[in-house]
Amino acid sequence: MKKNLRKIFAAEREPAKTTLKTRMVSSYYGEDTFSFKVMKSKLPSDVFKKLKKIINEGEKLDLDTANAIAHAMKEWSIEKGATHYCHWFQPLTGTTAEKHDSFADPVDVGESIERFSGKQLMQGEPDASSFPSGGLRATFEARGYTAWDLTSPAFVIRNGNCVTLCIPTAFISYTGEVLDSKTPLLRSVKALDTSSRRLLKILGKNVKKIIATLGPEQEYFLIDKDYYYKRQDLVLANRTLIGAAPSKGQQLEDQYFGPIKDRVISFMADVEEELFRLGVPAKTRHNEVAPSQFEIAPVFEEANIAVDHNHLVMETLRRTAREHNLAALLHEKPFAEVNGSGKHLNWSLSDDEGNNLLNPGNTPSQNVQFLLFLTAVIRAIYMHADLLRSTVAFAGNDHRLGANEAPPAILSIFLGDQLFKIVSDIEKGVITSETDKEFLDFGVSTLPLLLKDNTDRNRTSPFAFTGNKFEFRAVGSSQSISWPATVLNLIIAESIDFVAEALEKKGGDVKKTAFEVIRDVIKDSKKVLFNENGYTQEWEEEATRRGLPNHKTTPEALKVLASDKSKKLFAKYEILSEVEVVSRYNIFVERYIKEMEIEALTLYGMVLNNIIPAGLEYQGRIAKSIESTEKVLGSSDCIKIQKELLKKICTLISSLSKSADELIALKDKAHSSHDEPAIAEFYCKDVKAKMVEIRGYSDDLEKIVDDQMWPLPKYWEMLFIS
Repeated sequence: MKKNLRKIFAAEREPAKTTLKTRMVSSYYGEDTFSFKVMKSKLPSDVFKKLKKIINEGEKLDLDTANAIAHAMKEWSIEKGATHYCHWFQPLTGTTAEKHDSFADPVDVGESIERFSGKQLMQGEPDASSFPSGGLRATFEARGYTAWDLTSPAFVIRNGNCVTLCIPTAFISYTGEVLDSKTPLLRSVKALDTSSRRLLKILGKNVKKIIATLGPEQEYFLIDKDYYYKRQDLVLANRTLIGAAPSKGQQLEDQYFGPIKDRVISFMADVEEELFRLGVPAKTRHNEVAPSQFEIAPVFEEANIAVDHNHLVMETLRRTAREHNLAALLHEKPFAEVNGSGKHLNWSLSDDEGNNLLNPGNTPSQNVQFLLFLTAVIRAIYMHADLLRSTVAFAGNDHRLGANEAPPAILSIFLGDQLFKIVSDIEKGVITSETDKEFLDFGVSTLPLLLKDNTDRNRTSPFAFTGNKFEFRAVGSSQSISWPATVLNLIIAESIDFVAEALEKKGGDVKKTAFEVIRDVIKDSKKVLFNENGYTQEWEEEATRRGLPNHKTTPEALKVLASDKSKKLFAKYEILSEVEVVSRYNIFVERYIKEMEIEALTLYGMVLNNIIPAGLEYQGRIAKSIESTEKVLGSSDCIKIQKELLKKICTLISSLSKSADELIALKDKAHSSHDEPAIAEFYCKDVKAKMVEIRGYSDDLEKIVDDQMWPLPKYWEMLFIS
């Protein structure tokens, strides 16, 4: 431990020499992406025009066009140093998958050429049996297919001395069932586009395309890699299962937006350079609230591309951290007693010309289009709060939701005072008069007047309106944003259709009818609106009176996914069939059980192999000290105090040993059932409670045992030495 500290301190005294990067980002941005700009320069003009028409108008890709694109893609990637290509897809593991194939194709003994055909570009055949299917596929049914997603650009990844062409693809089974997270997302984007254009057409606007846009803010921790590999819990369970809180955490509030350490800023610069090469619009970087916690945030993009890019962000963080002798921790709660990490998912709607449909404008009370889409969102969250909550239900997020750094499990909407007054007045049949813009004056002539926003921000709200978008703050830092985005698109598409149908039924003057529809929807959905502190017990009680769902744990929250209501909603909009919805439920429950089992077994192993041996060694040292001291001083009062310390250590060790055995017994009892939902409930209630008990004993022992003898890096080392 101390050798490791000396190594880090030495590194701080002699920082690594780095070359100052002076190249402007614009000079290399997107150079590792097979973008439209690259396609235009590499493809024959007729092929390029046809490709754009296929993407924009939904025509089918023919083999001749695919062959031309494949050739250009191969030549471009080989120029970048690529030797292999892969279909890069998103199975239901929460991460990405890839199988690399060489461009080299033998043509004779000792001879080969580089080949890549349109068929290889359009379709791949990975093994589908080893990916989660939730009962859709039997283990022996191995065949699956990947299909090129034309709407997300291919890119090259540089990993070590290898360069690989990655082609974003969808993934389905041999019999056509959806086995990935990209396909439902693309379908939800299509549904939202159709519903939105329907509503706009009623308002007299013919729009070619409506785009769901996302901007995920990614939070993460960084610790020294040597500490990471000395913590079995971090390596296997991605969070610390034991560890006493240090005397200093985040209570001084000096970490947030503070100066970024040299070692961390060097890491961030390398992350951003790789992301910029890949065309990922990383915009913001800063220290987060907890020590050693940070955030990277992009500019808004189309939903499908934003999801792909967020996967690239997460992988780039992990890979680049290793190169800097760091470990990037994306778990929602890697450390107890300090803030966990989320991924605030900013969501909005734009048309094909870039106009934001959720922009209130200067007179939001008169902006019928804005108010109709706003009302549809409010209704969607009210009607489907339980379904949206289920999209962020997994073991890691259970440690974060409801704590003071994250929104509660109760889904409510924050609109801000101005919009809340507007919708409340509409419900009463009153049109709000607009007020003049307000300015903030510092009272110092050398400082400018600041234009005040229409609304403050509410960090306790899980779903907050923030000017021209909604921020879904309950998403976990480690999860793919694809599933939450898919469900968000789906439920809002359904509500937009509800609003459009209400307008069509009423007929007459659209503006007058619109306010009537808005009034009716607000009256039915206003229970979900809440502008105050979402952390209080009073709000939880008030939410119960309002009838809002409050699903605090993963097993409880996931149940709605298997309900008839959810299955019919997904099927109605052709996002997933009913059996595919049930398969998701099965996969998510099974994953929860497996993650909890891994945590339980990891904790058991650490207690037996690390904690108890360290406690016994220190206990023996104290016993010998008491014995030798007692020979000299006899049974004095100070010896009695030392014996009490020894007794305390002995009791903690005994309690740890007993509780560890009980933990394994509970784990075995959980699996005595064949009902997976029941197993998940048992893990959530009984096994987790025993793990908390064990942690308490271990953390108490950590505070007593000699620092030199404690076998694991402590919180103060991991969080403050980097």
